[in-house]
Amino acid sequence: MDEPPWKKLKLSLERPYKDDSGELLPELLDITPDGQHIYRPREDPTDAVGKKLWRIFDERGRDFFEAYKGSRTLPPVQIQSQDAAAATQEEGAADGEHLESSHTMTPEELLKMRMSLLPQLYIAFGEMTQARDLLTLLLSSSLPTQPSTLPPAPLAAPLVNKPPPILSVRAFDAQLTIGGKDKALRAAADLFKGAAEKIEDSRVAGEKYWLDALKIRRGNWGLLPAPLPMGSSTGKGADKTSKDFLVSFGLEESPAAFRRRAIGRMAAMGSTDSANALEFPLRQRTRLRVSLSRTQPDGMRVTSNNALNDSDDGSLDGALRAAQTEVVEQEIFAALIKEASSLPTASAEVSERLIVIDAAQNTELRFELVDADSASHNSNGPTDPVCDLVYSTLHVLLLRAHTVSKTHRLSRTSISRPVGIVQPAPQPPPLLQPIIDLLQYREFWGRVHDEIERVATALRLAGVAARVHYDPVADSGEALVASLQDEKPHSISGEALLRIDDRHTLRFTTSSPSTLMAHMPQATLSIASISQLSQLLVDEVSGRLLNRICEIGTERCERVSGTWFVDLLSGRSVGRWEGCVL
Repeated sequence: MDEPPWKKLKLSLERPYKDDSGELLPELLDITPDGQHIYRPREDPTDAVGKKLWRIFDERGRDFFEAYKGSRTLPPVQIQSQDAAAATQEEGAADGEHLESSHTMTPEELLKMRMSLLPQLYIAFGEMTQARDLLTLLLSSSLPTQPSTLPPAPLAAPLVNKPPPILSVRAFDAQLTIGGKDKALRAAADLFKGAAEKIEDSRVAGEKYWLDALKIRRGNWGLLPAPLPMGSSTGKGADKTSKDFLVSFGLEESPAAFRRRAIGRMAAMGSTDSANALEFPLRQRTRLRVSLSRTQPDGMRVTSNNALNDSDDGSLDGALRAAQTEVVEQEIFAALIKEASSLPTASAEVSERLIVIDAAQNTELRFELVDADSASHNSNGPTDPVCDLVYSTLHVLLLRAHTVSKTHRLSRTSISRPVGIVQPAPQPPPLLQPIIDLLQYREFWGRVHDEIERVATALRLAGVAARVHYDPVADSGEALVASLQDEKPHSISGEALLRIDDRHTLRFTTSSPSTLMAHMPQATLSIASISQLSQLLVDEVSGRLLNRICEIGTERCERVSGTWFVDLLSGRSVGRWEGCVL
């Protein structure tokens, strides 16, 4: 906001001595009635120094240095004989007057002179005081009978008044006085206004600080008292009351390193950056990106990522959620690194911020920690619901691991726990293996689907009615989520039904990661490979078709008493009537 022009005006408290062009301002002495200004003449510094030096010699004598030379130095010590000493005394008596004039008084002589002069001065002071009192008494008494020959108030001091200045000088002085007062008043007003603005800003900042604290607490975030500043007194009787808040947004059962990282603090009341009410000193600003690369039958490689959404909408709750998401994703990535080296059904490559896993045939799974800013800029790429499913499932599995850890922690402090028996810490449920099983099951189900669909298509082309029902995940969504939250591992199951000619049904059940069961009328068979599934489908479909051919032949050859049966060794339908074999 622009300030008014009068607030931008800068007034100096010093008396101006230069004009706008840098020239010295002359000192005004008087203004004549005709308006002419009389200034003080400028004096050359060199001439002033010369005059002062000349006054020294003029007032103290031309031989100033020679006269005081002897008083500043001591005469040399000489050893003289008795005759020389007598001669010196005689010369000293002759020149006594000259020596007395150049002799310097010692402190003892000055004290003696003072003691002799002070009584006389006190006597003179008393006489003058008495004479003053007498004159005052005479002047105060009035004698009306005797005419006074003295002038009125003969001893009174005459009063001399300074002539008033001319009108122009008086106006100029008034303007200077008014200008100085206005300048002082403006400076004082600006000082009070600045102090009032600072007090108001401090009050608003304090109100905002406590309102933000209440909003954070209302959002069910943890508020902790901040530690005392460095150097604070911690002795007995010292004030140990915390003046600030810390905000804890980490998960309860997270490792200590991640809980320390999930600490934020509210900005101080006097902070200049009022836009950010929260500060995150240990925030790394990284996000977890899940990528899935698949190789198509034509050799083309397709890569898709999960959608990374920014939870920070400018509010306090949004900022805390965004920071919490980053810390949780970092904890997930650390757990994935621990499990990647011991996968039983997949191989993995691990680096500091990247994990590459060959999850299934022609399928590669990547977990990568990327910068939050670059992730938000590159969020417009191709996305895959499977990547989003893997991303969300990792959070559910992490919460399951935390639940197991919390249950064990509470059981150790339980009252009913036997004394002296220490229960070993349970192995936390894995995070990565269920994801690998899920992707392998997805790839396995796709191959089973392709094989069954190929047989159904061939039947339709042959004119045989064929219908297929696929249910890759037989459980409901609630049951699937509950199985992920359970401590015991649960497999994902599915079902496929192939109905031939609206009469015969082939039922197959699947289980993650790659278990296939065929339910036949005679028995239940376990399918170990896709080739075995193909052979089973061919045998079952062929048998069903041959039986159908026998049924049709029996109906058509009923008049000739024909017999139709299926030869299992040759895999043919055989018909006989009246000596003929077909």
